[in-house]
Amino acid sequence: MKRNIVIATVAAAALITGGTATALATTGDDDSAAKKSSVQLKDHDRKDDDGRSDDDGKDDDRDDTAENTAEAKAAKVTAADAIKAALAKTPGTAVSAELDEEDGGLVWGVDILKGNTWHNVEVDPGTGKVLGTWVDKDDDGDDAAARVNSALKGSATTAGDAARTAAAKGTVTSVDLDDDGKAGAWGVETTGAKGAESEWHVDLKTGKITADRTDHADGQDDQNDQDNDGSDD
Repeated sequence: MKRNIVIATVAAAALITGGTATALATTGDDDSAAKKSSVQLKDHDRKDDDGRSDDDGKDDDRDDTAENTAEAKAAKVTAADAIKAALAKTPGTAVSAELDEEDGGLVWGVDILKGNTWHNVEVDPGTGKVLGTWVDKDDDGDDAAARVNSALKGSATTAGDAARTAAAKGTVTSVDLDDDGKAGAWGVETTGAKGAESEWHVDLKTGKITADRTDHADGQDDQNDQDNDGSDD
């Protein structure tokens, strides 16, 4: 999710309800001015304007992989540590954490629910220091808070726990509250050493990690589409 000082998206409130995913998008007021991240990224602009054809999307795929690898390596602070730092600044329940680019710098954006109030906390992925905090205000905030609190009721696994568990699968770049259609879970994204992205579910009650089969199926469909496009008529 892309955050800025005024507008933030709380994708962690996304829950599967009747097969439809819902998410809370909120706007926030400044609570503390953001500081510049110590991790500044190089230009990752796509090279699609050089006059060469890119019909098969392979160049874009290579660019995405290179960008994923660079960002994962640049983050010295783990998702679990970023969540810990955010909670130390703003106590509550961490509902999501995402590694993202903000004005050319890399940040951990952590969403925290305290009572019925949403807080966004940005953490420096290089130092672990909090860069800024904001309170989100939105008409749907109370409804989303109720859904999240209900989903987490009786859970034994926190967002930090999920991040630590999934770290064995790669560099964790995102943690948010999700549902795999059977039992409540944390949805976790990881980046491998070569930039490949994978998605996982960490059970809210047992802490067991499983691969996101939907993500695997989507990836297989994309590969099949590319193979079909390259076949002879």
